[in-house]
This record gives sequence, C-alpha cells and structure tokens, in this order.
Amino acid sequence: MTRAAEGAGHRAGPAEGVMVTELRDGTRRERPDQVVGEEPLEIRLGGPGAAPAPVAVTMRTPGHDFELAVGFLLGEGLLDGQDAVRAVKYCELPEGDPQQFNVVTVTAAAPVDVEGRQRASTVSASCGVCGTATLDALRDRCPPVPEGATVDQELLMSLPGRLRRRQRIFERTGGLHAAGLWGADGRMLAVREDIGRHNAVDKLVGWAALQHRLPLSEAVLVVSGRVSFEIVQKAAVAGIPVLAAVSAPSSLAVATARSLGMTLAGFVRDGRANLYAAPWRVASAGGGAS
Repeated sequence: MTRAAEGAGHRAGPAEGVMVTELRDGTRRERPDQVVGEEPLEIRLGGPGAAPAPVAVTMRTPGHDFELAVGFLLGEGLLDGQDAVRAVKYCELPEGDPQQFNVVTVTAAAPVDVEGRQRASTVSASCGVCGTATLDALRDRCPPVPEGATVDQELLMSLPGRLRRRQRIFERTGGLHAAGLWGADGRMLAVREDIGRHNAVDKLVGWAALQHRLPLSEAVLVVSGRVSFEIVQKAAVAGIPVLAAVSAPSSLAVATARSLGMTLAGFVRDGRANLYAAPWRVASAGGGAS
C-alpha cells in the first residue's frame, strides 16, 4: 500500500501552546499552557483511474489522519473491507499551502460510487452525523458480531483506568476523548485520542484495516465517554464483540448492540459496570458468565 510520508512543512499538532491569564486565590498571572489541536480534515475517495471526490469534512485533532479517513469510510460503508484500500495520501497541494495536511485522499482498489453519499455539511466531531439512517439498514450490511472470547469481569472493569493512563495528550491539555483496543487476554493493541469520540474510534478501525487485522473478533473496545448508535455501528463494522464505556449508552445504542449480539457495558468505573447487552461474554470471578 502506498502512503505519502507525513513530511516537512508546517502542520498543526495534537497540542498547541498558548498564553493564559490564570486566576487563583484572588491573584492573576500570565503563564504558558497547552490546548488540544483542532483542524478540519477533508476526506476524498476515488477508484482506480478516477478523480477523487470529497466525501466529508470532519473537525479532528491532527495525527493518525490516514487511519481516521479509512476508518470513517469503512464505517460509512463506502469501503467494503480492509482489502478495498489501494492507497492513502495527503492531497498534492503546493508545499507550504496551509491545507496541505488537511486533505486526505483514499484510493479504492475497485470503482466506487460516492455520488449522493457526499456530506453536504461539516461532520461534528463531538456527536457525529449518522451515516446509516436506521438500525435495519445497519443489519442489512453488517452481520451479527462473532462470538469471540469471554472477557474476565475484573479485566473489563480495569480497562477504563488503563485507557486513562495512556491518554498522553489529555495529560497536557485536558481536552480529548480516547478509544482503546485490548485483547481478551488483557494485551493492549492500540490507543487513539481525538477531540471527537467518533474520530478516536475511526482512527482505531483505520489502524486495524491498514494493518490487515479486521475483523477484530477477539478485541474489546473501550471509549472514554458515552456510547451512541454511531459508536456501536463503527464497532460492529470492525467485528468487535465487546464495547465498554465510562459513561452511559443511548437507547438506540443498546437496541443496536442487542440486535447484533454485541456485549455493551456502560458506567465502567469505580469497580462496577452495567451490562446492557450480551452479558454472557463477561465472566465472573468464579469463571461463569455474569
């Protein structure tokens, strides 16, 4: 697979330095601080010999842009699996152009039809825009997730804390979501951060696709915030059987997980968790399903 080097030239980083006026205990002082980077990313898609067409613009934290583009396109059904990707590169703009690293082009291995699927407006990094309008439509293109391995209850409840300790940019800025992949044996596979919850998951799915590791049938996905329908959708497309979140799921997220046979755990923190779907994958301390 051809990939353009993430090379020279100015580009926004995952964190940017700023000066702030700090108010504390009745005093004020100027000091340097860091804030999370946020830049638009335009995703373009084309087939062999065809001009790439814009598909979406999402606000994201710069970094792992190729993974984000591929993961997004897989989640939207515009790429049919990891083998559908022929090449990923930044747009060939003049060196020094401020948008040089804000446009990613994905070339598919076979012709693709993007007409009518292009996003007319910017995708919100915080809550996303649902690419699959209904649960029925998702079921039509996404089979039930594989049975996968049983996950130990204690391991499941430890993962949000382990994810938090790996949020390197969050430590510097306090302004990022995270998503992480672990094996059922507790081995960490990958962690990604982004200003958008959905982007962080897309980056993980894109990572797996570019590494030819899909489906992730033995993995646990952990997210730092709440769980919406679209997060479940992205996990399902990647074949992930267990999804755990620090916060609450939505009603449609629960219905979708149950429909697809995915284990969904919410409020996984402080030594407790709520299992909303497929609880049989989570083994209790005694070895049985909880």
